[in-house]
Amino acid sequence: MSTKPKLLIVEDEPSILRGLTDLFVFHGYEVTSAIDGKEGLEMGLTGDYTCILLDVMLPSMNGFDICNALRVHSRTQPIMMLTAKNTEADIINALTLGADDYVAKPFSTSELVLRVNALVRRSGWTEQGDMLKLSAEVSICLQSLTGKSYRQDVKYTRREAQILAYLQRKGGLVSRDDLLKDVWGYKDTRDIDTRTVDIHIAKIRKKIEADPKSPKHLLTHRGEGYQLYIL
Repeated sequence: MSTKPKLLIVEDEPSILRGLTDLFVFHGYEVTSAIDGKEGLEMGLTGDYTCILLDVMLPSMNGFDICNALRVHSRTQPIMMLTAKNTEADIINALTLGADDYVAKPFSTSELVLRVNALVRRSGWTEQGDMLKLSAEVSICLQSLTGKSYRQDVKYTRREAQILAYLQRKGGLVSRDDLLKDVWGYKDTRDIDTRTVDIHIAKIRKKIEADPKSPKHLLTHRGEGYQLYIL
């Protein structure tokens, strides 16, 4: 039985697919691939993959729809999106549908490997700490990724739960770089251009705050970082 991490790459450009396959095989992955959206979804739903690397523009079914279907099936499957457009709308769409991270084309291969490695290192994360209670109205089960917020049932992604658990453990002000290093697993954040943290914070606020525009639980200290308050 192979002990290598298993990576599914769904990419329809043959030259890019060959390059990515060679790249990740060189870095110790067992790589499986698909060039069609529906085929990639079927493989993602039936296979056991450490991570899925998913292009957006694909024949028969786009990457956003695949990501959404994968998330319905599993909220814990690590998913990295490859997008040809580095626009705010595309990024928000990918992350809202449950992607753990994204890389925009054209990308640096070293950065892509860095991000996938970071995601894989974090993919075994489970929080045995049970419930995080932010107030009488807001509670989160960090293990089942579910919660209650102002009498509404709420579902969380694994990454959102990781962020909340980390902020709770730290108990004070946490910088953006700290989150990238300790939650996303990046060893060096100097060359990483990503709005992932900001977008995830905004998504969490929509789930835990009565008024996300005037947050009481998850506050941003401009130029310093974020802090979680338990009321």
